[in-house]
Amino acid sequence: MDAEQKHIAVIGAGMAGLTCATELQAAGYNVTVFDKGRGPGGRMAARRAELDGVTISFDHGAQYLTATTDAFSDQIAEWFAAGVIAAWPAASEDAWVGVPGMNGPIRFLGLQANVHWATRVDRIDRDAEHWQLHTEEGTHQFDAVIVAVPAEQAKNLLGSVAPALAAVPAQVQSLPCWAVMAAWERRLDIERDCLCEPSDAIAWTARNSAKPERAGAETWIIHAGADWSREHLELSQEEAGTKLLDEFFAATGTTAAAPIHLAAHRWRYAFPKVSSPETAIWDPDQSIGLCGDYLVSPRVEGAWTSGRELARKVTGGICRSIIELAHGLNR
Repeated sequence: MDAEQKHIAVIGAGMAGLTCATELQAAGYNVTVFDKGRGPGGRMAARRAELDGVTISFDHGAQYLTATTDAFSDQIAEWFAAGVIAAWPAASEDAWVGVPGMNGPIRFLGLQANVHWATRVDRIDRDAEHWQLHTEEGTHQFDAVIVAVPAEQAKNLLGSVAPALAAVPAQVQSLPCWAVMAAWERRLDIERDCLCEPSDAIAWTARNSAKPERAGAETWIIHAGADWSREHLELSQEEAGTKLLDEFFAATGTTAAAPIHLAAHRWRYAFPKVSSPETAIWDPDQSIGLCGDYLVSPRVEGAWTSGRELARKVTGGICRSIIELAHGLNR
């Protein structure tokens, strides 16, 4: 696809979408990104709260990132040099976190892209030459579209206009996760900063305030396990927060103490089960593509790898028949 005068829309400003967008921009394409969120993050989001006039933040999604490939190791080195990540050995010797919040790398990428925040794409259509994206602001016309949202949302967005492409995310099932954000005035009597799978209900809990460049009160993140989250998926946020806080005290053996802040967030599509043989998918006939962690692995590296690979397919014209891929998934 020739970069000259080509205008590409990217739907989704998470790690996959912004990686793809910035790679395409570097190759000379005109790229516009749309995201329904109010700011950068996706599943690397940081939630802020005001406590006694002090702003604190919680990494309530992805907790840290690691590299398994040389390519992503190089990217981590670039982010470290830019000051948007820092090492967090409490999680593992090769763990890194965004600074001052987990969304540090996403914010860095977002500054390099033309992003329309708080803009939900409700529908996409195509005529003989162009794609139309329909939002509350109106209709926007593009030469190509990149869909970089969770699999379940991608399936719904593509179902009527690109059913063969929609068949790929339709194969994906994602596990949910309830996340609890809690703060106390004083440090809790828990020695370790990270506890992986401390109970049947809790898969991960960590002292968020122990991460680099965090300030303020004693804060903890509690992630429920997939089974518990699925069983309690329709609880209210208040109910989920209270129940998981009780589980937290039981799992850590800590004397229960009333938090000064307690909130919960339900991630419906937290951990996709990867089922695609492709890292990223590009259909040159319709000028539309897919990227996301659900095509690689449910990790920050997986999303980054997929976005980078899709940009390279767009610029290099590499593709696999979408019909062939859909047939292969259904065998």
